[in-house]
This record gives sequence, structure tokens and C-alpha cells, in this order.
Amino acid sequence: MAQNLIEKITQKYCLDLAAGHEVKSGEFVTIQPAHVMTHDNTAAVIPKFKNIGAKKVANPRQIVFTLDHNVQDTSEKNLAKYNNIENFAASMDIDFYPAGRGIGHQIMCEEGYAWPGTFVVASDSHSNMYGGLGCLGTPIVRSDAAAVWATGKTWWQIPAVAEVELTGQLRAGVTGKDVIITLAGFFNNDEVLNYALEFSGSGVAGLSLDQRLTIANMSTEWGALAAVFPIDETTISWLENRKKFLQESKPHPRINDKTIEALKANIPIADKNAFYQKSIKLDLSSISPHISGPNSVKNMTSVNEIEKQNIAINKAYLVSCVNSRVEDITQAAEVVKGKKVAAGVEFYLAAASSEVQQESEKRGDWHALIAAGAIPLPPGCGPCIGLGKGLLEDGEIGISATNRNFKGRMGSPDAQAYLASPAVVAASAIAGKITTSSQLSETAIKANIQTNSKSKSAAKTTLLQGFPSEFKGRAIFCPANNINTDGIYPGKYTYEDLAPQMMADVVMENYDSDFKKLASKGDIILSGFNFGTGSSREQAATSLKYFGIQMVIAGSFSETYKRNAINNGFVLLECAELIDDLQNKFGHDFLTKVLDQEIAISMFDSEIKYADKVYTFNALGPIAQELIIVDGLENWVKKNLS
Repeated sequence: MAQNLIEKITQKYCLDLAAGHEVKSGEFVTIQPAHVMTHDNTAAVIPKFKNIGAKKVANPRQIVFTLDHNVQDTSEKNLAKYNNIENFAASMDIDFYPAGRGIGHQIMCEEGYAWPGTFVVASDSHSNMYGGLGCLGTPIVRSDAAAVWATGKTWWQIPAVAEVELTGQLRAGVTGKDVIITLAGFFNNDEVLNYALEFSGSGVAGLSLDQRLTIANMSTEWGALAAVFPIDETTISWLENRKKFLQESKPHPRINDKTIEALKANIPIADKNAFYQKSIKLDLSSISPHISGPNSVKNMTSVNEIEKQNIAINKAYLVSCVNSRVEDITQAAEVVKGKKVAAGVEFYLAAASSEVQQESEKRGDWHALIAAGAIPLPPGCGPCIGLGKGLLEDGEIGISATNRNFKGRMGSPDAQAYLASPAVVAASAIAGKITTSSQLSETAIKANIQTNSKSKSAAKTTLLQGFPSEFKGRAIFCPANNINTDGIYPGKYTYEDLAPQMMADVVMENYDSDFKKLASKGDIILSGFNFGTGSSREQAATSLKYFGIQMVIAGSFSETYKRNAINNGFVLLECAELIDDLQNKFGHDFLTKVLDQEIAISMFDSEIKYADKVYTFNALGPIAQELIIVDGLENWVKKNLS
């Protein structure tokens, strides 16, 4: 069976596969990742680790701690938290990087943890960034991180894979940030939501490693779970340069002659006839500088067009893991040399790592930005996550080289945030309004997308002892798409320690106050697409379970919701065809409807039977079944430890 690159890398890190079995999209698999990274949220993972009864970590060399989010906070409380994390790392012999070393994702690349062709996870959504190096990086939730610490393994459902073919070459003045802003703004209808992306095409060779990291990083905002570039001469050259830099003192444990030669001898590539659920093409030469916003990455406007609107700004930001590397700082410095930041504008600058800042200082770029009036911050996340100095205040407008501009994320919800490349941010800081330093002619964006069909047939699966072979029940249809976690379990209860029955009593009350009058224990919910979007609160899954819902069948799920549900022993199934049929038949003009026919699910045959029609779904693999049988991840870890 032909495999794409996502499937090939995943295959190498799977456990418990039958002899000769080749993994494919849709499968639930047990993964032993090469590395797992946690940052400031390590403080929340430690008690989860201890509560499951773990006394030591399975593999200290698998784990990486980086302190990067709240590095400006020097309060006694935060310093104590950081000290506790460092002490825990020392007690377990875990690799630890203190506040000031840089943003975790950048460290993962600089220190060789995000190695090309490997599978790496992090309890942070921007672990996609590792794909710029050809590493399959994907996010996990905190409970998963604790499980990896304790057992060395976790689970993953291999996503559908889209190929993104890049052709042509970027024009001078156009950056990797413009590429991903264009992709996210042009294809802005969730076309790649929960997909893994593979970049290919003749245009890739013209992209620098920094540009690839930027594109892969912000693929998160496009909706993807991973985004992997091919491993080529650019990748190898970057590693060779890192090796020379790191070995000035002593040989590096991960980036050295031996590891680089081993990689060159065995570079993973996709099979020629590999299947991709979607195929996207983009001509890089058709891109011009664009911005996204305000307050959404889906709103895209060319800089030439927005200049005409004379949008004055209050703050500008060259910070974050997406655009604060050496190349980015150089581009900004070239714009500001000999100029001054406009009166009334605050321009904040933070390098992605201490090494980046040192190199930028050596080149003179850092000094040029400071001389122009930029306000330096320590290497770390800071204002991107709404922490530390320089946050947007009521009514203010900011332009940022960060990856997210959600309403209220960088400060006041009454502010407006735009995203742009480092050069555009710097030019705007100088001008006092959104502008660009280079006027490029704007051309029509040349891009298209197609969905590829593949014959689907129900696949029989092996059922573990104790796992139900079938489910039957009354069907409750909630037709809306994007039902969020606040609708399922109101946010006001998130930090209240409610008993299971009390959680069941408030379930779905923000979505439909009549839900509990219509639904009963034993029902099966059918719902729209991207079910469970929003916050990562686990109660949005457990409250439905406590109510007595057998399972939720949706067109698709938020990946975080899916992980939280299965980690708590609650069954979810995806079946887009069934939901399409129901939405077409019943529409969306109601919140909850009890359907007049029973629904039956065969877990052995991977089939759903409803209204005299049979639908197929991706089978729950052994790891997902086991999590359901033992009633969640915590019990699964305890079982593995015993």
C-alpha cells in the first residue's frame, strides 16, 4: 500500500502493529513519540503525573521542559512555580531550559529535538512548527503529556492528509508570512480543518528554512494538526550550519556528524502514488504582501488596499514563535535603519531565543531596531499570549508579526489586532499606520483546491474483550456546526468542582435550554461539523457521559475535544456522509430534535445503520478501545504502570 509522508513517519513510531500492517489516515494508533515538550504548563502536568501514581518518568531523554510563556512575571508566585518545575526536572533528569533561553518551539529546533523525519508532540498547538524541518510535530493535551512522561507513549488518530503544492518563486519583498496569510485567508472555509499537510512542488526549494518554519507554525491558525515540508538540501544545510555553531565548544548530543549522515542516508519521502484527501495548489509568484484581520486570520486584505484606509496604529509587535527569528529581525531592521518609530506608537521586540538575539546583535540588526525606538522584551512569548508588557488597551489598534489575532488575545477585547510580516510591521511602526516598505504590483492569486475521492468500504476490526460490538439507541439530532465547549458545558462552571450528577444537570444548557427535556439516558447524539470547538475544558466531554449519552456521532470534531473525550472513556465517531444526509433532510432551523428511527452502530463492521441506509466510519483501533474499556487515560496509565 502506498503511503504519504505523514503515514510513513507515523509508521516508524507506532507500537503494537500487526506484522506487515501499514498505517493509513483515519486509524487510531499507539505512538511512542521521539520527544514531548511542555512549557509553563508543565506546572499543570506534574500533578496529573503524580495523581496517576507514577513515581518516575519512563524515559528522561524523551522529555523536554522549556519556560517561555510568562517570563516577564518576576512575582514570587511565578518564580516559585518556575523553581518547582526546575526542581522536578532535576529530580527526574529531564532536559530543562530556563526562562530567557527562548520560546520552546524554537529551542526544540535549535537543540535538535525536532529532528527531520521524526514524530514529536508538545502540549502546545504550535508544535506544527517542527514541520518546517520535516519533523511531524503535532499537539497533545496535558493529560496526554502526563501519560507520555509515565509510559513513553500516547495515542493518535492519523488525520486526513492534504498535499499543498507550491509552484513559482516569491517576488522580492514577499515573505513566508505572506504565504500562510494568503493560504489561510484564501481558503477560509475550514478546508483543512484537522488535516495534516504535506508541502511539495518546485516552489519549496526557493523557501528558506525560516520561511518554512513560519508557514508550518501558522498552519495551526489555518486549522491543520500538522504541516510537514520535505527534507531537502535546505534542511540539511541548516543542520550542517547548526552543527558547526554548536560544536564550537563540544559535540552536540543530537546535531552532529553521525546523526546528519544517518539522516542523509535515509530521508523519508512519500510514495509516488500516495493518496491525499485534498490537493491544493498555490503559485508563489502570484502572492503580494497581505495582512489578516482585524481579529481573525480568515479576513485577508492586501497591504496596497489597506494603505488606502489610513488605519492608524498604537502598537506594533515583532515577537513570538512564528516570526522572531534572525531572518525576520533582519527584514525589519532593513526597514527601520536611519528612521524613528512614529510618535504615539509603541514597537515591541522580542527574539524567539537567546541565540537569535545574540546573532541579531552580532549582525547589527538588533541595535538598528533599538535605535529606531523599539522596546526590547526578553526572549519568550509575552504579548502574543496576553502576558507581560505592551498589551493592547481599549480602543487601540495593533499590528503584529505573531500568529494569532483572536479578539482579546493580546489585551482588551475592545482593541483590534492585525497580523503581517516583520517588514510590514516595521514599516507600519515607522509610518504610524498600516503600510509597507515596498510597493509591489498586486496580481490575482493563483490557487485552487480539489477533493479526491477514494473508494470506501467498511473494514472489519478486531474487538478487544470487554468492548461492545454494537450500540443501539434513540437518535437525538443537534444539527448546528461548530457547537462549542461553552455550549456543551457552560464556562461559569469550569472551575467549580461539581459532582457528576451536577455536571449532567447543566449539560448543553447554553446550546439549548430544552435539551434535557428532550434527551434521555441511552440516547445517541448526532451533530454537525467541528463539534466541541473552543476551549479545552474536559467537562464538555464528561458531562455528556455523566448524563448517560452513549456516544456522539458528528461530521467532524475539534481535535482537542476528541482527545479529551476518548481520554475520559467517552465514544466519538465521525461520519460526514450521515450528517450531510440529516442536515439536507431536516435543515438547521432547530436546536434539538428527537428522530423517529433508532440508530444502530456495529463496531466490528465499522457501520452505522439509520433509516434503511448503511454508513461507514473509521474503526476504533485497539488503543481507543482500551481507553474506553478501562474508562479513560488515567486508568490506562495505571494499568500500564502495574
